[in-house]
Amino acid sequence: MIQRNPALSYLTAGYLFPEIAKRRAAFAASRPGEKIISLGVGNTTEPITPHITQGLVEYARGLGTPEGYSGYGDEQGAAALRQKIVAVFYSAQAVRDAGAIAPNEVFVSDGAKCDIGRLQLLFGRAARVALQDPAYPVYVDGSVLAGAAGPARDAGYEGITYMPCTRHNGFFPDLSVVQKNSLIYFCSPNNPTGAAATRRELSRLVEFARANKCLIIFDAAYAAFIRDETLPKTIFEISGARECAIEVNSFSKPAGFTGVRLGWTIVPATLAYADGTLVITDWNRIMTTVFNGASNIAQAGALAALDPQGIAEMRALIDFYLENARLIKDALQGGNFAAAGVSVFGQGNSPYLWVEFPGKKSWRVFDEILEQCSVVTTPGSGFGPAGESYIRFSAFGRRPDIELACKRLASFKA
Repeated sequence: MIQRNPALSYLTAGYLFPEIAKRRAAFAASRPGEKIISLGVGNTTEPITPHITQGLVEYARGLGTPEGYSGYGDEQGAAALRQKIVAVFYSAQAVRDAGAIAPNEVFVSDGAKCDIGRLQLLFGRAARVALQDPAYPVYVDGSVLAGAAGPARDAGYEGITYMPCTRHNGFFPDLSVVQKNSLIYFCSPNNPTGAAATRRELSRLVEFARANKCLIIFDAAYAAFIRDETLPKTIFEISGARECAIEVNSFSKPAGFTGVRLGWTIVPATLAYADGTLVITDWNRIMTTVFNGASNIAQAGALAALDPQGIAEMRALIDFYLENARLIKDALQGGNFAAAGVSVFGQGNSPYLWVEFPGKKSWRVFDEILEQCSVVTTPGSGFGPAGESYIRFSAFGRRPDIELACKRLASFKA
């Protein structure tokens, strides 16, 4: 019989969320009728806004008519949407100064997470990988599945360099630990820490990548949350990024498309491998081979989202979640939390708060908050070794639930 891919047996990151679900279920069984509130979910909770919904509905209704029916679309995405993505997200003067993005460098997909997994096909099992610690688990899992990382070790995977991002380095890593010719995964604003890199920090990252022949996979899925105008929203605001970076982004959070599924990846036409072969040529081949194009309905919704009215609606939606984050932060910075020396990290440019409980294990804090407050969070250790003693709080939630959770947290004894 055919053998199993051994890489599947190496995966461990899937442990986090099943374990959270298991503990939540056990707690619910012990407290029948208790309202449990989740501040751990990364899923959006608010309805898709009216103008964007109209775009989805009208296109779907049109599919039921001879005039409106559409079959396969371009694997790279609808031309109108690719143009609009450039116009809305990559038209800032800083991007133009660093090197304008062209529509044919935009590849529309079924989501950023899917693209991050597919991107590993460009580099194969020989690639060295470096990533922020803590980090979104798919960076590790994708590397393991591609064969670029060996069996799990106590301190991580063989073949992966972990770049600790802690309070002591301002959550921006020491790049000197990265080997030459590495694939560097970098997320800003970061999931889970919420830290958004400054222009100076991203310039250091790009300079390092160019000097050491590295390639950056820049995850900008939370860029829409950035309200500080001095912070870059794309790696392509940085001079030289076109020679060393690929960017992944998504409609999931700003438009509520977590279930609709739509994202995009920017692959500069100037980006090349060591042998001079253009990366965009291979990425186009992958997208036309293992992908058949994003949903036409989803793309119609994205076109509506990038209309002036849609942009205003998305901004209001993000502002709603940022207000949730502010409410949670206020609750965590007072009372028993402050007395216990708990530190809350969050710049107001992310839906996540990264909260340190000095001297405590993440899972212990998770259990204490669940037991005392009936509130579910996410243990930081599940995002990497540097996440130990931290808890991630998420601002995705309905406002009444957020307010009730904050009221309960006020009585928490840390």
